[in-house]
Amino acid sequence: MEIWDLYDEKGQKTGETWERSRAREIPEGRYHIVCDILIRHQDGEFLLTLRDPEKDIYPGCLEASAGGSALAGETPEQAARREMLEETGLTADRLELIGTTWKPQSRSVIYAYLATVNCEKDSVRLQQGETVGYQWVDALTFLRMIHEEPVLKIQYPRYKPYLDTLEVRS
Repeated sequence: MEIWDLYDEKGQKTGETWERSRAREIPEGRYHIVCDILIRHQDGEFLLTLRDPEKDIYPGCLEASAGGSALAGETPEQAARREMLEETGLTADRLELIGTTWKPQSRSVIYAYLATVNCEKDSVRLQQGETVGYQWVDALTFLRMIHEEPVLKIQYPRYKPYLDTLEVRS
């Protein structure tokens, strides 16, 4: 059973916890933390993963992140590092916070990170039930795909502060 800490509208822990299975019942004014990690290789390429075709939401679509909810007691950064390791088998040499997005409709606060990795590109390990494939793409391809892939379109606003700097250099 996955347990989350709850936070108030100012981002302070309330002392309350919540079961993931009841996520749709989180009271108004309470939030749980979600981490979204954009993974960039030190050579400049980005990791895209292919969602499992059995997923309820966006089955078989490409996404540009590892991520998930912080467990009770975890900081956003600890959750990001754990989720990245679980979903890709990779660890970040550097992890930078890009920004936070408050989502009142889902009672979540999304912490978007940029993870820089230095690894063999074939060392990605996919998490069963989450992803079924992956590819590394250069920055220009990634920026083009953002406008074509449904999940990437959703993720784009979270990564925009970082990607805008990338677009300037491209």
